[in-house]
Amino acid sequence: MKKILKLALCAACVFSMVACNGEQNTDVQSDKEAALQRAMTPYVENTVVATYSAMADEGLVLLDKCEQILKANEAGTDYSTLMEEAGTAWRAMRKYWEQSEAFLYGPAATQSIDPHIDSWPLDFNAMNALLHNEEQMAQIEEEGGAYVGDKLGYALKGFHAAEYLLFETVEQDGRAIGTGKTHAANLTHAEAVYLLGIVEDMAQQAILLEDSWAGKVSKEKEEVITEDGESMSTGINYGSYMINAGQAGSIYKTYQEAAEEIIAGCVDIAGEVAELKMGNPYLSSTPDERDYIESPYSCTSTEDFADNIRSIKNAYEGAKAGDYSISNYVYSQNSELDGKVRKAIEESIAAIAAIQDFENKAKGNQQVKAAIDKVQELEELLDDEVMALLAK
Repeated sequence: MKKILKLALCAACVFSMVACNGEQNTDVQSDKEAALQRAMTPYVENTVVATYSAMADEGLVLLDKCEQILKANEAGTDYSTLMEEAGTAWRAMRKYWEQSEAFLYGPAATQSIDPHIDSWPLDFNAMNALLHNEEQMAQIEEEGGAYVGDKLGYALKGFHAAEYLLFETVEQDGRAIGTGKTHAANLTHAEAVYLLGIVEDMAQQAILLEDSWAGKVSKEKEEVITEDGESMSTGINYGSYMINAGQAGSIYKTYQEAAEEIIAGCVDIAGEVAELKMGNPYLSSTPDERDYIESPYSCTSTEDFADNIRSIKNAYEGAKAGDYSISNYVYSQNSELDGKVRKAIEESIAAIAAIQDFENKAKGNQQVKAAIDKVQELEELLDDEVMALLAK
């Protein structure tokens, strides 16, 4: 009887220990989910939506300038100032786009908006043929952004096609080399028509990004994405998927999954900056790699790279002071790791800023190599250590 009683007591203790451990594990998971949930609304509203909204705003400014350029071109009046203002608007829109590249998942990917507005290098032969094709140019003049968006290939539209028309180039070794200065007010009529069509399409794509993350846009923006009485909106509210992770209708089962998506976006752009955007021109073993310069005409490539890292900073740390972020959660679990990530972000930005004349002197440039190394260190920290911490 005593033996039976002892066995029963032991079994009860074992069951109690298992139950306690199970409760502790559940509590840990619940605490993690609660912490990561806190990071989602600030991330969606103050980082993603705010960035896309600002990008769309600048897109409307650029669209207005290009409309005025075409009118002045047709009237035969000087539009030098308008070209400068359009160049400034292009740079501003571009800056917000580059600061969004840590969140190229979701609508930017599923709706193919990333390749739609940011493919390079350009297809100069096809562009020249297009500008001299009277039938196609008449269609662009009539349909504008709709024709550019639906009928032209990626290498004939987006930021870099507009960049080429807005910024001055000089011939060097059979290549068009950018000067970083806005083009003189001497566009042909076909170029002015084409420029407006490109920019109208870009503005629409930027608004669609804002709309797809926020679920709504202003009346002015809605009008820009409405053609023949039909809205181009997909009706998707991607931001709600993250904010409401684990609930019916969300594509994320947990806030951990949503947080891992955010960090994966950061890892992806860090890898692209290090291995492709800087890596290809640095190696330059083929003509294609030599010409793999992201913004060769405006000469803003290193600004683009730094803004890509700032997109990681905003995604990880929060774009608005005081916002709870994934960084706060990482700090609560491993303050040393959080400090290493923050330091790697700042060192990457500083190393990129130190690069001189990237567009013309990237090959074998040790400043470029130093920046590549720093960005790869950041990539590894995020991919290996931060991802592992989120998975615990």
